[in-house]
Amino acid sequence: MPMYDYIYGTNDKCSDSLYETSLEKEEEKPDAIHLTHLTSLDSIYQLRLGFASLSSHPLSSRCYLLLMRPFTLILSFILTSFSSRTFVFERNRFRDLTIHSHLLPKFSSHYISQQCKKSINKMIETAIIEANKKGVKGEELNGYGEMYVRKHPKLKIRIVDGSSLAAEVVVHSIPVGTREVLFRGQVTKVARAIVISLCQNGIKVMVLREEEHCMLAGYLGGHCKENLVLTTNYSPMIWLVGDGLSREEQEMATKGTRFLPFSQFPPTQLRKDCFYHTTPAMIIPDSAQNIDSCENWLGRRVMSAWRVGGIVHALEGWEEHECGLDGPVVNPPRVWEAALRNGFKPLVLPSVETKGLSNCY
Repeated sequence: MPMYDYIYGTNDKCSDSLYETSLEKEEEKPDAIHLTHLTSLDSIYQLRLGFASLSSHPLSSRCYLLLMRPFTLILSFILTSFSSRTFVFERNRFRDLTIHSHLLPKFSSHYISQQCKKSINKMIETAIIEANKKGVKGEELNGYGEMYVRKHPKLKIRIVDGSSLAAEVVVHSIPVGTREVLFRGQVTKVARAIVISLCQNGIKVMVLREEEHCMLAGYLGGHCKENLVLTTNYSPMIWLVGDGLSREEQEMATKGTRFLPFSQFPPTQLRKDCFYHTTPAMIIPDSAQNIDSCENWLGRRVMSAWRVGGIVHALEGWEEHECGLDGPVVNPPRVWEAALRNGFKPLVLPSVETKGLSNCY
């Protein structure tokens, strides 16, 4: 209760007894857990533990956040240095499903540090084991997670990285009638699934770098390889972009080019005469409850496709794991259809002529 209610005697007399009663209740057991981490320094304010006025809007640069930078640095240091385990920062409900979001107190920069690799893996493994003991059905993990399945082969919990749905979301964002796309970015599990799907359906994938072309070609067979082309031509109007897209490459794009990210981080928007789609994401159904904060740079009631993929897996009651860096994605069309069936909707870039699924590839 507010301090002044205690001072002037206007507080509810049942507050203390209600608090004591709430402590006696059993801990709520989730059906699924979404495991995530911090991205940029200011993303700490996107949590419910931060400011509601900030978390209710997409993550963006604000002048007053620069003034708060000293406080942000201190808070981030305390959180990342003295927190040795994940903790719940959000609780949601989807129909009969209870979903908890757990924060791994590390930033994206920690994931590329060899010094932090061991501690991060330990925290993830501990979170999985604890969830397994609680009888959680599934855990959404944005890090592939195959090593934990191999290390603990008797896990009852199902680990889902969400790559299948992320790939299918990008494929369905490509306008109808597209004959060629330009690929540029780090070759990931999601990138491979997108390229394979496009090549199998007769769409040419133009690749700028030889090493990326060689990696992708290794996953294609037969006539599909003919649709994977090494090029120096920047003219395609649809660009599939991931981590590693440079400023110089963006400058080479034709006016009106549409950038479709397949990575979890959006490219820097340098071109005002081009269109930038959001990272793979879907609009959540109205039945989802307690969704009152934005997920990083995504809009209100919009979730990343990786996170949605884990929720769909739990809603459908699928028994297989969906994880592993080198393994193939698990039947992307099935996951896409299940997401739509459960009320999730695709995001559409207004400047692109995609009116629902009927006009999308």
